[in-house]
Amino acid sequence: MGDRERNKKRLLELLRAPDTGNAHCADCGAADPDWASYKLGIFICLNCCGVHRNFPDISRVKSVRLDFWDDSIVEGKSPKAVISIKDLNATFQTEKIGHPHGLQITYRRDGHTRNLFVYHESGKEIVDWFNALRAARLQYLKMAFPELPESELVPFLTRNYLKQGFMEKTGPKQKEPFKKRWFALDCHERRLLYYKNPLDAFEQGQVFLGNKEQGYEAYEDLPKGIRGNRWKAGLTIVTPERRFVLTCPSEKEQQEWLESLRGVLSSPLTPLNRLTASTESGRSSR
Repeated sequence: MGDRERNKKRLLELLRAPDTGNAHCADCGAADPDWASYKLGIFICLNCCGVHRNFPDISRVKSVRLDFWDDSIVEGKSPKAVISIKDLNATFQTEKIGHPHGLQITYRRDGHTRNLFVYHESGKEIVDWFNALRAARLQYLKMAFPELPESELVPFLTRNYLKQGFMEKTGPKQKEPFKKRWFALDCHERRLLYYKNPLDAFEQGQVFLGNKEQGYEAYEDLPKGIRGNRWKAGLTIVTPERRFVLTCPSEKEQQEWLESLRGVLSSPLTPLNRLTASTESGRSSR
């Protein structure tokens, strides 16, 4: 068997190997991908291959069955993780990361939001990556929602957090000590995530925000008999399962959080909301 046939056989074995995720396109999830990005170490479908071709500095593609693969490419290391384009977001976070070209990439893993913080000395390089991720997201959304016009999909390619900052929270019994946490409000996925530190890889907990008709509410002040630790400007988020009691460092921050939360709660759920968080409700781990 020649090198060409041997390497093709090895690639097909990788495609069919169980528990690798290779049976589906790493970007859009389409079944039976027969293209691969040898620079990223992933298998992709024909449609996503077209997107990757537009960014040769980031990804290089070949057909698994039609192109020649030499040994050096086939024997490359497997990626440490594969990020599904379905759950991916990217947002510039220069202040949080402390770098003028800082990018925060998030995706869903095992029910949690995984954060990756990356930067590059070249602003063009980080912008190229950002645009590549947006292009891949657009391709996925067009396949997932073929009935929606592109204009309705564009706001969901990537998005910034509606608001971020420190607040203090108590536990579900409202008797636990208030602890300082970093909060981030993702209005498109209707999630309020909280972390011990702004650059943590995983959130400590999250609150899914439905709408008022479903029994969700946010109001000023604290329940009777509850006092914050250092901060006194309180707010309460009501979900069908529990109340989340929080305090803000100032009344200005309190009002900004209330305005942002109420804006999400007053908006109807979209098909994309249901895709990403249809079964989730108020949830906390710590």
